[in-house]
Amino acid sequence: MFKVGDKVVYPMHGAGVIEAIEEKEVLGERKTYYIMRLPIGDMTVMIPTDGAEEIGIREVVDEEQLERVFSILRAGRSHMSSNWNRRYRANTEKLKTGDIYEVAEVVRNLSIRDQEKGLSTGERKMLDNARQILISELVLARGLSEDDAQRLLDEVLSRHSAQAQDEAP
Repeated sequence: MFKVGDKVVYPMHGAGVIEAIEEKEVLGERKTYYIMRLPIGDMTVMIPTDGAEEIGIREVVDEEQLERVFSILRAGRSHMSSNWNRRYRANTEKLKTGDIYEVAEVVRNLSIRDQEKGLSTGERKMLDNARQILISELVLARGLSEDDAQRLLDEVLSRHSAQAQDEAP
């Protein structure tokens, strides 16, 4: 069980801080909810405490885990289907897990694909969403502003791009 002040990640929405734990009546049923504020977009989300684990709510990563995220972002692209629909479904499933390593893989793969071939509107939206999820976690894990977290992500991704160009024949 999380407590007020905990920094947590809500899959598909990003990282935030639990501001309160309140009992509320929704659709005639009284339940206890985490009241979570997302720093990006200044949004508040109510999450039932009894379903938080199934939803995939987890703590924000630490510095060691962030280094692994950066390694994933710098690595080469992993296999992606050439079929747009299959690729989109596979990436959606990765994002739904809330696993930061899966989210990093989606950001990396779609960023590389964007540089090489461009992205469809759907995949562009997915990349933007995945980036926001990563950025929100960087904001809370490192205590950065949204702009600084975005610059850091761009810097890590551009290093990958520069390495890939150096390795090209």
